[in-house]
Amino acid sequence: MAGRGTVKASANFKASADAEALMKAMKGLGTDEDAILQLVTARSNGQRQEIKAAYKTLFGKDLVDDLKGELGGKFETLIVALMTPPLTYDVTCLRNAIKGAGTDEKVLVEVLSSRTPQQVKDIVAAYRKEYDDNLEEDICGDTSGHFKRLLVILLQASRQTGIQEGTIESDAQALFKAGEEKFGTDEQAFITILGNRSAQHLRKVFDAYMKMAGYEMEESIKRETSGSLKDLLLAVVKCARSVPAYFAETLYYALKGAGTDDNTLIRVMVTRSEVDMLDIRAEFRKRFACSLHSMIKGDTSGDYRKTLLLLCGGDDA
Repeated sequence: MAGRGTVKASANFKASADAEALMKAMKGLGTDEDAILQLVTARSNGQRQEIKAAYKTLFGKDLVDDLKGELGGKFETLIVALMTPPLTYDVTCLRNAIKGAGTDEKVLVEVLSSRTPQQVKDIVAAYRKEYDDNLEEDICGDTSGHFKRLLVILLQASRQTGIQEGTIESDAQALFKAGEEKFGTDEQAFITILGNRSAQHLRKVFDAYMKMAGYEMEESIKRETSGSLKDLLLAVVKCARSVPAYFAETLYYALKGAGTDDNTLIRVMVTRSEVDMLDIRAEFRKRFACSLHSMIKGDTSGDYRKTLLLLCGGDDA
């Protein structure tokens, strides 16, 4: 997946020069927002961390604190997110999702269904280090039922690898029996199979399921389950099929209709900008009647819009 992001490391990079440029942009009356957003989006996250260190060395001040003092609103949230190391960002998002007023299931679903097993292991370890708490216990205290059980399975981050040829048919059969043939759904079969098999294996299972049932796995989940469990099962299935397609759809629904889900928009644009934004854009264009660029442009404004469009990196009109 190397190099499918829109944000790349800058070739002739000097952390101290960038730190000075940011200081200059914030100094005196008024802030040069344009200088800040142009610089930040033209550096990789690793380089931004070096700029933060250089800024502290040169000026004895914390760059992120200074940015927070000068910027405001969604633009501030977006710039601060870009300045945060990816692992710290995921951990903070999960912590806020659990510890805020009410549980933000959307964040739990998105992060735990789309990250690789290694990333999930790193998140669990970093969460413990940062908060001296157990992520699994915190999630269990805040969720219930089969939704909780599938989150716990995903937190184990021990998906099988490769394709188990011998169990494709029996997995498809078990899912079919669990949903369609029984009166009332046997969710346990769904969460065990969807939570533990590899993406490649699941794609084969979905094909076999389609032959068996005559419709897609997603249709069955929509019919047989509801609420947070439905959202999580669908996210797991979609990510097994294609992570970029899952994020294209997530962005579409964040932007569609009245009002924008800015939290989701920021989270996805920031976390995927160096990973697979080019693939997300291609999937977006394939699935919907417009480009991601045009939708962001029509739905946002000001420096916030400028920054998001730089992260998007181009228009696939």
